[in-house]
Amino acid sequence: MLKKLLLVCCIAPLIIACNKKNYAGTTPEPVDPGTPPLVTDTSHYPPYTWQEHWFDHRQLVKRVHFNNNIAVYFDDDVNRSKAIWLFDFTDTVWAYTKKVYGAFGPNDTTNRLFAVYHTGKYGGGHPDTYLNGAHDFRNMIDIGSGWDAWENITPWETDVIIHEIAHIVEGGSKAIKESPAFGIWGDSKWAEIFVYDVHDGIGNNEARDRVYNTCMPITDDYPRANTAWFRNWFYPIYNEYGKAIVLNKYFDLLSTNFPTKITGGITSYSRALNFGEFIHFWSGAAGVDLSYRALMAFGTKDKEGKDWQAQLTIAKAAFPRITYSADNNYGKDLTAHATVKVSTENAQGAASSEGSLKLIDRDNNTKMYVSTYTNNFNAEQTLTSSEAANAYLITSGNDFATRDPKSWVLEGSVDGNTWQVLDTKTNQTFTYRNEIKTIDFTNSTAYKHYRLRITENAGSTDLQLSEWRLFKK
Repeated sequence: MLKKLLLVCCIAPLIIACNKKNYAGTTPEPVDPGTPPLVTDTSHYPPYTWQEHWFDHRQLVKRVHFNNNIAVYFDDDVNRSKAIWLFDFTDTVWAYTKKVYGAFGPNDTTNRLFAVYHTGKYGGGHPDTYLNGAHDFRNMIDIGSGWDAWENITPWETDVIIHEIAHIVEGGSKAIKESPAFGIWGDSKWAEIFVYDVHDGIGNNEARDRVYNTCMPITDDYPRANTAWFRNWFYPIYNEYGKAIVLNKYFDLLSTNFPTKITGGITSYSRALNFGEFIHFWSGAAGVDLSYRALMAFGTKDKEGKDWQAQLTIAKAAFPRITYSADNNYGKDLTAHATVKVSTENAQGAASSEGSLKLIDRDNNTKMYVSTYTNNFNAEQTLTSSEAANAYLITSGNDFATRDPKSWVLEGSVDGNTWQVLDTKTNQTFTYRNEIKTIDFTNSTAYKHYRLRITENAGSTDLQLSEWRLFKK
């Protein structure tokens, strides 16, 4: 179960359901004094008590607040006077979620979020959707923490609520059960961008910025080591292609294109996405080809070591209604067929594990390293034919920040002898390890040779650089 935000979350088992319960007439008890029952159809009042019957949960929880949108339940140890902030917060988050992703059920009963909060037990949280029987066919989140839980509105408390709702979206939006991408992005990667967006969407700017600063440095070991899911995949897509719109469009495209099955009257996805399909559907959501971005973020293999680029080719044929244009953020990769040489080579040679060939291998987990750096170091790419580059990518190394380039000059040459300055950067900072910077510059002249002169590094006597690539946008 979830111990801290964005680490581990227990998804409720997706059990096939055949019948839905009718809750009419089960709650003669009133809501809290002074709180009007903001429910248009009183026959669908949520029950006053709810007996937990899942995992190790066996509490009889009591309804403390409800309206058309949510029903909140506390166990007897929750400090009711200090936890009332949960009513408005849960209500606001669920309302925003439905605004972005649509309804989660056909009526007041199924479309409501049932939120169960515990104190002093069940340190973590889990979700379920109205399409499953494990939690009585309800959209629900069930979260517990320590003995001071829900009393101080901590970042963990607000974020874990949104985190669990993220799993309801992936496992029950568009009236389709299952999460076909869960095996790819795991518990936290989708939840990270969802938590960021919800805070942004409901106006919690300070919390939004906190989530950004927390998630940007995070790396995971899948599908390869040092994968920065938030920094190099989800956040750029979110920020550049419509924010909440692109997140919702991904689920829209899944619901209308990915294979489903019907069992016991419940529609569910019939299988998991493979990584190539994952890239294809996100490209469709963004409207641009994200395969190069994926290559830089993830490498060429999925978790099982399979080539997702081959899977992507098959996915394009299998799902032809998913269409998109070229990604102008990268454009034509001129380095794909270039050669490279450097003024000072790694002591073990160009083809060694940290030699100059690592500069152009399209792998952010490798790097070029040279010792005894001097401020006249340069790397030169020679293209197969002259091209007018107007953008380049540069990626920091994996360890000591003092080895990073700080100032540099990009130059172009027709003959490799006479050079023209194309771009100059000074006092640059790489905030993260393996950080990708994509830099545009103005150029309409076709050059066969391009040179990167690193005039200053961040202070070390050594120099390292993971990747340097040229583009024509």
